[in-house]
Amino acid sequence: MDQPIVNKSSNRKEEKAMFAGGCFWCMVSPFEEMPGIISVVSGYTGGHTVNPTYQEVCSETTGHTEAVQITYDPQVFPYEKLLDIFWRQIDPTDEGGQFHDRGESYRTGIYYYNEEQHKLAVASKQALEASGRFDKPIVTEIEPAQTFYPAEDYHQGYHKTNPYRYKMYRKGSGRDAFISRHWTVKKDAEELKKRLTPIQYEVTQNSGTERPFTGEYWDHTEDGIYVDIVSGEPLFSSRDKYDAGCGWPSFTKPLQAAAVTEHTDTSHYMVRVEVRSKEGDSHLGHVFDDGPKPTGLRYCINSASLRFVPKDALEREGYGEYLFLFE
Repeated sequence: MDQPIVNKSSNRKEEKAMFAGGCFWCMVSPFEEMPGIISVVSGYTGGHTVNPTYQEVCSETTGHTEAVQITYDPQVFPYEKLLDIFWRQIDPTDEGGQFHDRGESYRTGIYYYNEEQHKLAVASKQALEASGRFDKPIVTEIEPAQTFYPAEDYHQGYHKTNPYRYKMYRKGSGRDAFISRHWTVKKDAEELKKRLTPIQYEVTQNSGTERPFTGEYWDHTEDGIYVDIVSGEPLFSSRDKYDAGCGWPSFTKPLQAAAVTEHTDTSHYMVRVEVRSKEGDSHLGHVFDDGPKPTGLRYCINSASLRFVPKDALEREGYGEYLFLFE
């Protein structure tokens, strides 16, 4: 299993968090690549059977639900940010399961290990209810953490051991469509035209391409991260940037694989892989397989899609969890 991004500091603090969001296969990847995440384990909790099997949990005779237990460094990635990721993965209004998985073994829940987690979980649920994002009540339970039983080995890291089946499952279950419908940034074309420069608007909203060697960041070398110019979501790090000689900012990988989506692009009589931001749905550029090791990838990105946040401004602008990259 690939190693998650973690703070390498010797004084690292470790705490645990536990969430249930339906099928536990789908609840690992959203967390595991985030800074400060040490491990994400799939398993079972909340029932009355000791060491339950997958078949027993699915039969709904144990009272358990599928869950993930996260070990994390709160000094790098605070619990509030875990909660924010959690809510964005689920349908919190569904009492009967999640998407096409039905039954109590797929119920959603936040299981807290201390009173601080309890307080933050309740506040986050209340904030979501007040936001009006959903037109039905939020039914996700918030309960004290009970014993967590790790699931069988073949369930661990399922998205990596069975990537094709995992992607088809996510899509077929309706989870991805639900997340896109409720969490993709709502964009107002007139507001964006006022906020963005003409080239930023053309690139991000109309899948345009800036001319090579003209963008702000093609030869930029300062330490920091690059975020979506529209949504502000973190996308790339200067640590993964290199000079590909093509005239556009080039990166060997995104900060997290889940931060971008890939789409087949057949425009201009070519077959390419387009890269877009997940939440902002901004056109970023394309990814090619002619990059350097270890990834072998070249994310060729338009400067117009990006805003640079320098290392010294990360904490101030709410991206403090990425400071450890530059220690």
